[in-house]
Amino acid sequence: MSTDRFLDEFPGAEGDGSDSIDEPEQSANPGEEPKENRILQLWERLSQAGVGETVFRAGTLLVAIAVVLIAVWVLRGFLAARKEPDNSPGAAQAVLLPTTAPEENDAMVAVPELLPLTGAALSFDTGIPRMAMLHTTIPSRPRTEVITYTVVTGDTIFGISEKFGLKPETILWGNLYTLADDPHRLQPGQVLNILPVDGVYHKWSAGEGLNGVASGYDVKPEDIIGWPGNNLDLNTLGDWANPKIAADTMLVVPGGERAFVTWSAPLGLTRQNPAVAKIFGPGACGTIVDGAIGTGSFIWPTNNHWLSGYDYSPATNHRGIDIGGSLGDAIYAADNGVIVYAGWNNWGYGNVVVIDHGGGWQTLYAHLSTYNVGCGQSVYQGDVIGGLGSTGNSSGPHLHFEMINDSYGKVNPWDFLP
Repeated sequence: MSTDRFLDEFPGAEGDGSDSIDEPEQSANPGEEPKENRILQLWERLSQAGVGETVFRAGTLLVAIAVVLIAVWVLRGFLAARKEPDNSPGAAQAVLLPTTAPEENDAMVAVPELLPLTGAALSFDTGIPRMAMLHTTIPSRPRTEVITYTVVTGDTIFGISEKFGLKPETILWGNLYTLADDPHRLQPGQVLNILPVDGVYHKWSAGEGLNGVASGYDVKPEDIIGWPGNNLDLNTLGDWANPKIAADTMLVVPGGERAFVTWSAPLGLTRQNPAVAKIFGPGACGTIVDGAIGTGSFIWPTNNHWLSGYDYSPATNHRGIDIGGSLGDAIYAADNGVIVYAGWNNWGYGNVVVIDHGGGWQTLYAHLSTYNVGCGQSVYQGDVIGGLGSTGNSSGPHLHFEMINDSYGKVNPWDFLP
């Protein structure tokens, strides 16, 4: 194609002979630089100064804050518009005018039937429901009445007291006419009184006074009168010195205490006064002139040195130790002395021997199968005085051994045996 023809078909292609390049749009005002160029140049300068990234982050943060503020402003306006009361005349009329029943020709609007709330709706709209309980726990109330317990094989005073949360002595004090203050009398099949609290079970006798009974158990008369299980009416009780309480009435004495009755051997059973033991049985001796004197030290009365039954326990009126062994094992004199009791004991100890050692000491050997000594006889430490047995109130062969001192009473043998 010729040059002239090309120019005719493409007018404006003629130029200064240089290649044609698109030029930027020129500003309306001659000599004024475009805005885009100014922004780019500013950004380039900031980047070269090392603060471009900082400016970018700051700008982004400002934009985010502006967006949040605008959103809060719009939301507040929306909520304010919802809370604004409707003051239009129509709204006021809807509130003030009573509702009239629709005419027969008016269009009826069906009102849904309101059903009782159940399930999840109940828990949200009416509170948390009380669930049905299949088991109701009734708080335990303190017992005020005396109950009974039948002794079984293997029972002890300690075990029974622990079972009912009482002290061991309360079991004895609640059953004087069954156990006679002697734990060895406990036998299977016995029916025991179980007091509701620690104390004494008192059998009222004609002529007694409340002040005297309370003083004997170291309590106040009000303690006895006020115990609910005693069923005493202060208004009809009358004179406390001669109250209207029927004879043989059993009364709980809460917190009461008394001395135990001793049936094994009395204190003061010495060679000077052996007859003091007459109330305990036919083994009591008469006048004794003289005899051997002890050394003041004691040996074990049996070859065995282990327990088979009760230990020394003043709380259960068991003021000795029950030493185990086999029927017929030898029983030895624990020290030199004179026999001041030899024979049967009427109160549950079976065959008994008591030796007075002089110096205020006596030893007692109970439940013997046999004894080979007699009243007034002198014996010496280690002499055989009888055989181990199970006579009297005994649950099996053993030796009930006591040590008695004129000054200290019945002491713990463990403190004096080697």
